Amino acid sequence: MTTLAAEREIEHLMTLHPKGFDLSLDRVTRLLERLGNPQDRLPPVIHIAGTNGKGSCAAFSRALLEAAGHLVHVHTSPHLVNWHERYRLAAEGGGKLVDDDVFAEAIARVAEANAGQAITVFEILTAVTFILFSEHPAEAAIIEVGLGGRFDATNVIKRPAVSVIMPISMDHEAYLGDRVELIAAEKAGIMKRGCPVVIGAQESDTALQVLIETAERLDCPTVVYGQDFLAFEENGRMVYQDEDGLMDLPSPRLPGRHQYANAAAAIAAVKAAGFEIGHRAAERAMTHVAWPARMQKLTQGKLVDLAPKGAEIWLDGGHNPGAGIVIAEALAEQEEKNPRPLVLISGMINTKDQTGYFSAFKGLARHVYTVPVTSSDAGVPNDELALRAEEAGLSAEPVSSVANALMLLRDSWDGPAPRILIGGSLYFAGAVLAENGTPPT
Repeated sequence: MTTLAAEREIEHLMTLHPKGFDLSLDRVTRLLERLGNPQDRLPPVIHIAGTNGKGSCAAFSRALLEAAGHLVHVHTSPHLVNWHERYRLAAEGGGKLVDDDVFAEAIARVAEANAGQAITVFEILTAVTFILFSEHPAEAAIIEVGLGGRFDATNVIKRPAVSVIMPISMDHEAYLGDRVELIAAEKAGIMKRGCPVVIGAQESDTALQVLIETAERLDCPTVVYGQDFLAFEENGRMVYQDEDGLMDLPSPRLPGRHQYANAAAAIAAVKAAGFEIGHRAAERAMTHVAWPARMQKLTQGKLVDLAPKGAEIWLDGGHNPGAGIVIAEALAEQEEKNPRPLVLISGMINTKDQTGYFSAFKGLARHVYTVPVTSSDAGVPNDELALRAEEAGLSAEPVSSVANALMLLRDSWDGPAPRILIGGSLYFAGAVLAENGTPPT
């Protein structure tokens, strides 16, 4: 595969600025001043933080706005296969991933403005977001926080149209704190005085209290899931309810009960940002939303061809205990509708609670194949990951690759065609999509 020009620019930056996080706004603020503060020239911004569900909320928000005929930019991270996935630029008929030459030129311009100063690559790429989004016309910009909130490089937006806080759970403890209220305080750092806030479904009352108190202190008009808006299933459809009334909508195209709450947060966010969303646009959004590697059904590709005949294969990049619970619930729903033996093929990185993730699948998964995550320096060795799965009460064995796991399954399988979940890390999910020949578009 030919290396894209933008990728070469980023690889060069990686050699100058080592990987890693260094949470501070000083470096990115200095760089943006040199670039003429493009972050102050954006269309209305929907700024999204949280531990789980940020990307799904961004996907639903984009689907809602585009279904209503609006031009929308979207910034998400991390990418799965190509860096370009982080930047979707507004276009008639639906946004498109940034062209390579446009992306490479923006990176080069930002790197030149930085003039060799100490900085993280994420900060440079965040500045690229603001350059691209300020120079291409759009009616809205959806911007996902990278890590935390308060000191995340995206948090230089002075007046977001709305700040959204999705479900908070334990993750990135080394950077954000080891108690859920500390993590909530970091995420709440994206709230700006007087600007609307949407608080998505929270599993922790402590986190919810921190978020509400912060919003009140900053005089933010606030809507809270379960209090001011909610969504529930009725007769196989999704009902959304807020102070404006009910919307009876198709079930979201993204599988899993948790996506009802994610979709509801997006509807609330888009409305709080000042956009009218009619019933027809909301219906279209639910049936057209797409978000790769989040309970994504793989139906074709090189890896799919290696699986047992008739196997159902799902890919999900969720990687912490909170994500494990919602993925297990989604698979339990599938089991109720269409029973099949569940097998996991898992790869994880060492910053995550691996045993906590696997615990969600106890009593549901028949077996786990653990594989190395070769796309990350932080990948957990497959034999160690098998031990973590066994600690969670699962039957597990290490194998060398996803392809190897699928072939082992195919050659030894006897019985009804299995349901296979491949996941445990977004790095891992991206590598799977690349190897399968089905990268995001």
